[in-house]
Order: sequence, then structure tokens, then C-alpha cells
Amino acid sequence: MTEQARTLYLDGRNQLISEKIQEGTVDTAPLYPREVVRGALEAGASALILIHNHPSGDPTPASADISVTRVVVEAAKVFDISVHDHLIVGRGEVFSMRGRGLL
Repeated sequence: MTEQARTLYLDGRNQLISEKIQEGTVDTAPLYPREVVRGALEAGASALILIHNHPSGDPTPASADISVTRVVVEAAKVFDISVHDHLIVGRGEVFSMRGRGLL
């Protein structure tokens, strides 16, 4: 299994309008803040949700997961785009950064 990163782009009513999938390796998937925000602007999105899996099965975020999420949040704010959550999927569990107070 490899890591994948998905970005869900939402309109003003939180309806899905576009999705981007990035394929990764066994322990990382590329998530570039510039590309995330560019995708939101191209889609005309008002909000987005980040999702990625941890093939290890442990959904606990790495420090890199937390820091890149914070950069995306700050970059999106410049364009009045909300980041609703960053979800990390593990074996039978989902970690919500918003739910854990990390957003």
C-alpha cells in the first residue's frame, strides 16, 4: 500500500466541486501548499478538506503533517478559502486535526 493525499474542493454550500489525488510512496505523499491553493482558485472553491492515509495503520499525524497543514491554512486565508479539516486515515481509524484542536 502507498500513501495518497487527496484534496476536496468545496463551493460556498460545502458541495464537492473538484478533487485532486496525489500518489505517494510507502511513507509519504506530496502535499504542496502552493498547489493546494492553486487548485482551490482554479476550481473556484470557498473551502477545502485535506485527506491522506498512513499505510502503517497509525493515523497519528507526523510533525510534517501538522506543519504543512498550518502552511496550507495560512496560504488559503490570503484568498478567503477555509480549510475545514485535515483527515488522516489509518487502519480502521480517522484522525481529525480540527477535532483534535490542531487547526
